[in-house]
Amino acid sequence: MSTDTTPTPTSVETVPVGHDGVRVDVTEREAASLPGGVALSASLALLAIGIILLAVLPDAAKAVSLLFFAAFALLLSSLVIVQPGQTKVVQFFGRYIGTVRRTGLSMVVPLSTRRSVSVRVRNFETNRLKVNDADGSPVEIAAIVVWQVADTSKATYAVDNYVDFVSVQAESALRHIATTHPYDGSETGGTSLRGSTDQVADELAHEVAERISLAGVEIIEVRISHLAYAAEVAQAMLRRQQANAVVAARTRIVEGAVGMVDLALTKLSEDGIVELDDERKAAMVSNLMVVLCSDQPASPIVNTGTLYS
Repeated sequence: MSTDTTPTPTSVETVPVGHDGVRVDVTEREAASLPGGVALSASLALLAIGIILLAVLPDAAKAVSLLFFAAFALLLSSLVIVQPGQTKVVQFFGRYIGTVRRTGLSMVVPLSTRRSVSVRVRNFETNRLKVNDADGSPVEIAAIVVWQVADTSKATYAVDNYVDFVSVQAESALRHIATTHPYDGSETGGTSLRGSTDQVADELAHEVAERISLAGVEIIEVRISHLAYAAEVAQAMLRRQQANAVVAARTRIVEGAVGMVDLALTKLSEDGIVELDDERKAAMVSNLMVVLCSDQPASPIVNTGTLYS
């Protein structure tokens, strides 16, 4: 009795090992903001008032105008410009207070720091990795990963660099998936890297998504971009594939030839063209099989005698 020892893909759980681990527990929320035109108009009004007071007040009272200039600078610092496909993660004295996704000019909390995070769709191609497939054969594999930031707060605070995090985790998932499937499943008839590309890509997409969910990133699509045997075994594997193709072709030719011979004997018998005993049938089958299965054109030989002389 044989047992199947082929490893199967398992879900990836990012659970700390050997330590409880403390992660940044933050979720994106909308930052409090106002239309930027209000803040811009108010700041310009304060600037105008400060200039007027500076001109009309006596020297002893000119310090009053400085208050209007300070208020102008404060309002001006609260303005933020968000381009399409970009967001602003707002932080006030070290505390995350929200994300501005509304495009255009907006007013947020003054004296806050803003960090731009792109939510546009990105893609990259992994390095060509050399791994051993489920049969132990060395293969080279690479994939194209299409991804997008879904939670700007997690992308900013949960990981140190979410771009590098996605790249490393994608290559790790690709390496794991490649080791769970054979390169070619023609002999086993199961899932293979070469014959089940769509299924392998779907498994890879789900595993990458689970690995990078910590960083607030979602996977849109993953596709295998390169798949080949490693150079040291490529020639041997090519000869094996060629041998399998030859065997499959020969099998198809023999099956077709047997069908044609059976059809010929049946038609001769049904139409009463000729009566053949077992010895003549055997000779006819032999001749037809040689003609139908031979790689070279058969040379006809005219036999003026009989099988018995």
